Amino acid sequence: MSFKQFEFKSQITTNINSCGYEHPTPIQEQAIPRILAGKDLLGLAQTGTGKTAAFALPIIEELTNSPRGKVRVLVVAPTRELAEQINESFRELAEGTGLRTVAVYGGVGKKPQLDAFKRGVDIVIACPGRLLDHLNNHGLKLDKVTTLVLDEADQMFDMGFFPDIRRILKHLPQKRQTLLFSATMPADIKKLADETLTNPEEIRIKLEQPLDLISQALYPVSKRQKSALLLHILKHNPVDGSTLIFTRTKYGAKNLAKKLLKAKFSATALQGNMSQNQRKKALNGFRDGTFSILVATDIAARGIDVSLVAQVVNFDLPSTAEAYTHRIGRTGRARRSGRAVSFICFDDKAMVKAIEKLQGRSIEKVTVDGFAMATKTEAPQKQQRRPASKRSKTHQPGQQKNRSGNKSKAKRKPTPGKSRNVFGVG
Repeated sequence: MSFKQFEFKSQITTNINSCGYEHPTPIQEQAIPRILAGKDLLGLAQTGTGKTAAFALPIIEELTNSPRGKVRVLVVAPTRELAEQINESFRELAEGTGLRTVAVYGGVGKKPQLDAFKRGVDIVIACPGRLLDHLNNHGLKLDKVTTLVLDEADQMFDMGFFPDIRRILKHLPQKRQTLLFSATMPADIKKLADETLTNPEEIRIKLEQPLDLISQALYPVSKRQKSALLLHILKHNPVDGSTLIFTRTKYGAKNLAKKLLKAKFSATALQGNMSQNQRKKALNGFRDGTFSILVATDIAARGIDVSLVAQVVNFDLPSTAEAYTHRIGRTGRARRSGRAVSFICFDDKAMVKAIEKLQGRSIEKVTVDGFAMATKTEAPQKQQRRPASKRSKTHQPGQQKNRSGNKSKAKRKPTPGKSRNVFGVG
């Protein structure tokens, strides 16, 4: 099957070829004709399935037949990185059509965005917070929108954006085409779909990830020993390439990156409190090899396309088995082998079972001398507490109440011995 079957205009076909697209992916094959037919769509697909082009191509095709200068397409995305990537995809695929796009997100000045609105744009790709700012200040009108795309809906829910989404919907025409994409379908996403979609077509696409190319290992460890174990693995079991480390919280990402830098590793963090320039510097540095290690949360890393990651480390396990598969799928790409390291604590036993059930296989458990899982639920706050005088000097504004419990670890660390059966595969 090829893109010729969709009979796109010649300029769009030229752009498809320029982007190196040879054959449509499963989601493109199923979504494009439905979107061209004007259907509402519920797409269950993860990053890496080609879903951006799946909705961008038919949208561009339809817009070339419409009047210009008014916002007719709104794409809502959870993060700035994803908004930028979607915007870049639209620009590449709409090259030579005269269509104008703009990415709208916080952390940067509003004036360039307002200037773009005044000049006239056809497609707005936005994060909810900044979009609402413009709408509330009457800097942007969405009364001519014909197509709404809600991308990564599950992540928008996790970030608490659903109230904002419902406010945004009030600014849109009731008669429109709506496309909703999500990697998972919990009850809240289903409820949003019921509220926003009219007789939708449903597409479910599984991310075809060759797990056989990824060596997976679970490391039992107590919470207070995680950082020491990570340093031990990085020093004694290095990889030829970059390492992507996932933490549960943005504070955990920031603190862990500091520890890695102190240990002389070229590391950087990607988390929500960074400015846009800082985030770009971190991402570009990881892509070009300036930083060999990137520490990030799921939300901060969402939509980031970094190829040739040699190793993924789950410093904290994710909240779902599907998210685990998505995380480790960052390595083992382009037919290259990769490895996935996951630290498991006492409270992670149920998640490990869920992950192994999803994969239909057991994952090797590796023990390292000097490190062991706690025998009961741990209380990290008590272990990490320091004298008040020291805490007041080191805490930054806004970090005084750390709900996650990811404060500075105690200085005492175990002296690791030799590891046994580290990475039994590869």
